[in-house]
Amino acid sequence: MRFEKYVYNPHTLQFEKVQLTNKSIILRILGFISAVVVSSILLYSLTSEYFPSPREKSLLKEINQLEYQFSTLQSKIERADKVVQNLQNRDAKVHRVLLGMDPIDPSIWKSGIGGHDPNAPNKFFSSGGTTLSETKGHLDQLEKQVYFLSKSMDEIEKETKTKEKMLASIPSIKPVRLDHLSKSVQQLSGFGIRLHPVHKINKMHSGIDFTAPIGTAIQATGDGTIEKIENKASGYGKSVLINHGFGYKSLYAHMHIIKVRVGEKIKKGEPIGTIGNSGLSTGPHCHYEVWFHGKPINPIHYCMDGLSPKEYQELVHQAAISNQSFD
Repeated sequence: MRFEKYVYNPHTLQFEKVQLTNKSIILRILGFISAVVVSSILLYSLTSEYFPSPREKSLLKEINQLEYQFSTLQSKIERADKVVQNLQNRDAKVHRVLLGMDPIDPSIWKSGIGGHDPNAPNKFFSSGGTTLSETKGHLDQLEKQVYFLSKSMDEIEKETKTKEKMLASIPSIKPVRLDHLSKSVQQLSGFGIRLHPVHKINKMHSGIDFTAPIGTAIQATGDGTIEKIENKASGYGKSVLINHGFGYKSLYAHMHIIKVRVGEKIKKGEPIGTIGNSGLSTGPHCHYEVWFHGKPINPIHYCMDGLSPKEYQELVHQAAISNQSFD
């Protein structure tokens, strides 16, 4: 069927046939096709937007779920970051300060990831203004901080065990139990220049004399190892030397019975022997010395157990009086 078009001519008062060129026909056909294509695209867009297919509905649901999960993940990362920062502050301002450790350089906590960008393929995906790349970068840094924090906790735990061992080892109790001593501490010879009971001259008394009946138990004043045992007719008589480590040693002299042997490990408060009157001594007592890095120090500062502040001050006062020693 041919396409023919007629137009009315008012001059001749007749319908006259319009002759169309091939170019006009082609243009009209292309225009029609274009209109059909545009209409189809618009129709498809409208139907896709307002009438999605079952598969599209499923994909949209998955996208919404992923966006919700991504938002939840961001919230969890932010909360975890706050927890890590709190732990880092406690690590630097509490734990390391109490243990006398240097704090970790803050720049280490803020260090990032060097080299190429491992999140480059995801850098254009975003949710709520935060790109997936930024979130992964934050998570990587958080993971790194947790690693450093874990290493720091290992160091603190190791240092704590060392401090715990040191506190258990440093002499900190009296060599004779409190219930076996007179709290009035009237008969006590302390550290310093004292009148020798036999030679009757002033000599350096390097320890404290604790009086108690013969056979009264003598206890180790700190954890350590029995380093030396002596049994002399004069001087300190029967004596025990304990090496506590950390530069500390303690000496117990004029003993009656020795219950330990060289090389034996001993714990604070365990018995090592009994009070006696061996060696150059004028009465039953325990001559007790504390050494730090090879030099004798005043043991009175390491005998605070079981005493009230008032009783301890009385002990310090009596130990400071220049009286006659028992050895």
